[in-house]
Amino acid sequence: MKKIILTGGGTAGHVTPNLALIPVLKEQGWEIGYIGSYQGIEKELIEKEGIPYSGISSGKLRRYFSFKNFTDPFRILKGYFQAKKILKREKPDVIFSKGGFVAVPVVLAAKSRHIPVIIHESDMTPGLANKLCIPSARKVCCNFPETLKYLPSDKAVLTGSPIRRELLSGSALAGFRFTGLSSDKPVLLVIGGSLGSVKVNAAVRQILPELLKEWQVIHLCGKGNLDSSLAELPGYVQYEYISAQLKDLFAMSDLMISRAGANSICEILALRKPNILIPLSAAASRGDQILNAASFKRQGFSEVLEEEALTADSLLSLIRRVHENRQTYISAMEQASASDAIGTIVGLIREAAGK
Repeated sequence: MKKIILTGGGTAGHVTPNLALIPVLKEQGWEIGYIGSYQGIEKELIEKEGIPYSGISSGKLRRYFSFKNFTDPFRILKGYFQAKKILKREKPDVIFSKGGFVAVPVVLAAKSRHIPVIIHESDMTPGLANKLCIPSARKVCCNFPETLKYLPSDKAVLTGSPIRRELLSGSALAGFRFTGLSSDKPVLLVIGGSLGSVKVNAAVRQILPELLKEWQVIHLCGKGNLDSSLAELPGYVQYEYISAQLKDLFAMSDLMISRAGANSICEILALRKPNILIPLSAAASRGDQILNAASFKRQGFSEVLEEEALTADSLLSLIRRVHENRQTYISAMEQASASDAIGTIVGLIREAAGK
């Protein structure tokens, strides 16, 4: 039996591709472990899958000034030695890293123990954590053709993003039962990401009086962002976060509003859902979501509303326009070349472990 250690964390986007791989790895008889941070979102998500979880110290390397820049390198160094100890004990045949700063000490520890590493980069351009890890990797998987030019040619593999199989098998009927909504009006699904989005939440709630004349709205608003004053509003349901029923919410939705995290938009593409992307602004991120969204707009999959241009009027107008032209977006997504990301990545993992 071969053993694999998965790593990655900090946000749900650094965990969900690992969750997509786990069922296939189990079917193929792999022994699976996970290394993440002590209390990151990855801990809860992975332990739900019954995967042995090891927590390590982690820090963040920032491009801006922060007093934590003086202490976090020591946390990373501590995490490196913890990861070395775990790898010595577990003796995995291969490491698969989805990125995030918790992955850096794991990948460097794997290199020191001569354990092959496969990395996946979701965004258009590699983030700082993956940039630090790429020299230690055997192969680097990516989502976008545009990303290949940023990666070493002998390591880069265009795989697409692993999509959780269960997301493609949702039941609209189960979704209507869960939400209490009806099939009389189209359904708009708003996803602000695992942490939610104050600006997107506010814009959506501002247009509810007009929006609910034509739509029903499912609003995934993020932890701590529920608005109790809207709890009894007919046609509007809000949740902090949905896991098990997400596939059913996808199945029942006619249009989606989402941030432009790479995993999220790849799921939207696989589901063939007309969508509006509102990427995080360059001021609040390194700009990767702006590039991701631009690629999807260029390919005809999405409409994009920049956060700086987000107003009640612009959002309502774009919702109507995308719905009117929904078949155009669906047709473009149907023509996209489908890739077996999970099969390709598992093949690379198997090859690396064999060597």
